[in-house]
Amino acid sequence: MVKGVLIDWGGVLTTGLHEAITEWLTADGIDAAHYRDLMRDLVAHAYEGGADGENPIHALERGEVDAATFERDLAARLLTLDGGPPVAEGLLARMFAGFRPVEPMYEMLRAARASGVATCLVSNSWGDHYLRDGWDVCFDAVVISGEVGMRKPEPRIFHHALGLVGLSPGDCVFIDDIEANIIAARALGMIGLHHRDPDATITTLETLSRLKLRLD
Repeated sequence: MVKGVLIDWGGVLTTGLHEAITEWLTADGIDAAHYRDLMRDLVAHAYEGGADGENPIHALERGEVDAATFERDLAARLLTLDGGPPVAEGLLARMFAGFRPVEPMYEMLRAARASGVATCLVSNSWGDHYLRDGWDVCFDAVVISGEVGMRKPEPRIFHHALGLVGLSPGDCVFIDDIEANIIAARALGMIGLHHRDPDATITTLETLSRLKLRLD
């Protein structure tokens, strides 16, 4: 039976990244096509690897550069519909302002923890934009990449999280919305659950844990 749940934040415990980004692009008047072309390459390289080594996302997520430095770098690469760059200061906060908590997922974590399942947040951070209310009753441990100097899908961040909850990989489920992170967790021996929909994720976790994890 599952003894631990390691879980992502953005797009799993919050509403989707696509919706948040679309809201931000509209609010800041950013050229959406240009943004998506730029980020497609950066994110693919950050999570799928590349022959030319590191990129700015790696450094941001490990906390090797601060949010303000990354914001200036990203703003210089972006274009508004007026043809200039967006305002750099506060760029990441505006980017993720559209994230909203998905309460059924938090209910699931509270129910799992109340039943004796260890819970640990494992999140790659782009600055501190987290909605932390109620975390003390949802998580036994919290691992934020920029605070620990490690990032998913690096094996060491998973080992760090497992050490905090005192469990082996085979005892745990890892839930994330990025496939590369799921693949990395499975390679270590965890059950990898690719999150696409709250109801499907909760149903699968109920089956794996043999617990009731939602309110009627």
